[in-house]
Amino acid sequence: MSRDLTLRGAAAVVGIGSTPYYKRGTSPHSALRLTLEAILAACADAGVDAHEIDGFVSYANDLNEGLAVGAALGVREIRWSTMVWGGGGGGVAAAVNAAAAAVATGQAERIVVYRGLTQADDGRQSYGKGHFPPLLSAHGVLTPVQVCALRTQRMLEVDGVPRSAMEALVQASYHHAQQNPDAVSHGHPLDHDTYAGSRWISEPLRLFDCSRENDGAAAVLITSADLAGQAAATPVYVLSGVQGAGPDWSESAENNAAYTSAGFHPAMVARLWESAGLKPGEVDVVQVYENFSGPAVASLIDLGLCPPGAEAGRFMTLPNLIAPGGALPVNTAGGNIAEGFVHGIGLVLEAVRQIRGSSANQVPGADVSLLLGGPVAPLVSATIFGSATALRR
Repeated sequence: MSRDLTLRGAAAVVGIGSTPYYKRGTSPHSALRLTLEAILAACADAGVDAHEIDGFVSYANDLNEGLAVGAALGVREIRWSTMVWGGGGGGVAAAVNAAAAAVATGQAERIVVYRGLTQADDGRQSYGKGHFPPLLSAHGVLTPVQVCALRTQRMLEVDGVPRSAMEALVQASYHHAQQNPDAVSHGHPLDHDTYAGSRWISEPLRLFDCSRENDGAAAVLITSADLAGQAAATPVYVLSGVQGAGPDWSESAENNAAYTSAGFHPAMVARLWESAGLKPGEVDVVQVYENFSGPAVASLIDLGLCPPGAEAGRFMTLPNLIAPGGALPVNTAGGNIAEGFVHGIGLVLEAVRQIRGSSANQVPGADVSLLLGGPVAPLVSATIFGSATALRR
């Protein structure tokens, strides 16, 4: 694959911004206002005038389309506006990839990737609207947790992945949240007895296996590599990105051969590593979209970061999954489960912080940061971020 056909190093994140995470239904402002606040914070972080933004990307049916956001900001020109389709958080990394592709090809110069949610504007389960066709609803499968529970149960029973792997991921998220004052669960640690004794939501998923729902917004500002040096913040480069769905997957496929997969088709995974010029063992830290703990474990297996079957239990232990010294630190701000849930956009910010060296749970010398979006969603996606050092490898 020739260099000029890849994203490697062609775009960079130069600014990040967010609002607080509010308990669902308690935001004092609309989703649009929260989104605007997050975008302005990202521009301030980058030292960029918000009027210079000329592109907008969101995902998962965000009600605040780019043209409306641009008008509210008073930007001088809109050259790019994109919505990534697909339920849940499958589009979170894909949105970053779309923005990176646009600036890399000159379609725009400064694109903001954003997501905002409030219960007042979006209602409950906005991430699942329109994604439960008759094949599911006729059999009483009406919520994301039910779909993910069915697949998780098969992963446990057929693939032999132990439940301890799921608990370790949850415990790592809560451990990291205790050092992150912005996390919703900061000051509320989780122990084994509390986790194991929590109520079933949809067996085998218990309360603490499930992501939160919050009001809030976050945004990242992406420019071409040529403009990245003008920003006030340290550029974090996009090394690779993929999105999509393989055969026997996507919207209505519930009886496919890859039933316990998170949806990352082997060909997609191979493209991700090849485009970045990296191997799974070279990843320093991972932010994995955990709508529920089971699909998040399946994501790590799909990407070759965690062994399948019983070996997953030996790898997925709390010491292995936490910063600063774990073999594979995951969700170092707390993730959807413990930091807060606005469709996973917070995971993008934490992936960037790790490369900048500004995380509350910093992995020493982190040069390669992986973002995974949307396990068991109709669309899945991934982005590899890297430092200038990683770019020179």
